[in-house]
Amino acid sequence: MNETDLYQHRRVALAKHIRTNTGGGIAIIATAPELSRNRDSEFPYRHDSDFFYLTGFEEPGATLVITVSQTAYETHLFCRPKDPEREIWDGIRLGPQAAPSTLGVDFAYSNTELDAKLAELFANQNAVYTRLAESGESDRRLRHWMKQARQQVRAGINPPSEFHDIEAIIHEMRLFKDPFEIETMRRAATISARAHVRAMQICKPGMREYQLEAELLHEFRNSGAQSVAYNSIVAGGANSCILHYRAGSTELRSGDLCLIDAGCELDSYASDITRTFPVNGKFSGPQRALYDITLAAQEAAIAVTKAGNTFIQPHDAALKVLTQGLLDEKLLKLSELGSLDNAIETAAYRRFYMHRTSHWLGMDVHDVGSYRELSSLTQKPWRTLQTGMVITIEPGLYVRPAEDVDERFWNIGIRIEDDAVINDAGCELISRGVPVKADEIEALMKH
Repeated sequence: MNETDLYQHRRVALAKHIRTNTGGGIAIIATAPELSRNRDSEFPYRHDSDFFYLTGFEEPGATLVITVSQTAYETHLFCRPKDPEREIWDGIRLGPQAAPSTLGVDFAYSNTELDAKLAELFANQNAVYTRLAESGESDRRLRHWMKQARQQVRAGINPPSEFHDIEAIIHEMRLFKDPFEIETMRRAATISARAHVRAMQICKPGMREYQLEAELLHEFRNSGAQSVAYNSIVAGGANSCILHYRAGSTELRSGDLCLIDAGCELDSYASDITRTFPVNGKFSGPQRALYDITLAAQEAAIAVTKAGNTFIQPHDAALKVLTQGLLDEKLLKLSELGSLDNAIETAAYRRFYMHRTSHWLGMDVHDVGSYRELSSLTQKPWRTLQTGMVITIEPGLYVRPAEDVDERFWNIGIRIEDDAVINDAGCELISRGVPVKADEIEALMKH
């Protein structure tokens, strides 16, 4: 299956969902707008993930419309028209004439025709599938299209009477990755792993966080990745205890740890890897103790990351190991808590571990899809993991200075994160091109 066929296959699947739900209707999904950074400068453009998932089209200013009946479906793409003057400044546009053969859509038009054409396409559709309450502008446009459709009632044309959130359908589709997506994510993870290795090997006391960030970016782009999947975290010393810290100008000092949470985006798919390593290449005793606890927690989570288990089981497995480790190192007091179970039940660990162990991964780094089963129950159970899902596994420990905390552990922040593809045998860790064991990290940093 080539890429054009792949996107067409997804559009067919979406049409089948609509046909099953309401017998037919019209689906409307726009790509992301361009955003101004400051005067005469825009942020680097990144298309909307849902739109790209259905089209493979990366240009701004585009909208996909799918009309679905009981017997057929048609795809209509609205995109920027060809404009030789603007193409001199901003790059070549595909244009409506070339879009059908290039993207496999049935019809294509200039985006300037969107309002007028939708008045026609709305006619006698019983249901509209679009993003609901996304923004004031999208709501305004929907009201405009509905007003146009209602004005045709005397001509015997009925406007839609049902409205459905299209994200609920697309996000459920995106939760399950096909072989093409998984292979792309493998390649993204391989590039990101090489970047982490590069950062470890080049790191030395006296460098600044932003210098390691530059090494990551070099490896990403030099390997063909188009962008970062998210803002890279490069955190030295006390900064490692700040979960979403941005790489800054802090000096990396001998005796401190450096936590790097960074991943590239390749062909619209994210990778997400975290490693923590000693700036001078050698873990101290307290650092090694907490690192080994965190790694053991990750291994416990990996062991239960498999089809048939629930999304929360890896977190529960990691939490048990982390909390026991905190008790063993006396960062939590057994005399006060009474037992491991009570320490977990009372969430005493949250002082040192305040996030979940996993999230979905895909076109977005925190990818779409419900973490609970799609059931009618008020208290929905956690989602059952299935083949084709992709999650991260990222336990951590973060110890800030406090009077009741042993000073040897102050400012030690550790997180270890890998990307896992769920399969019938368990899970495939696609990000292990970078060492994870403490001894292997130290050996790498000697060379």
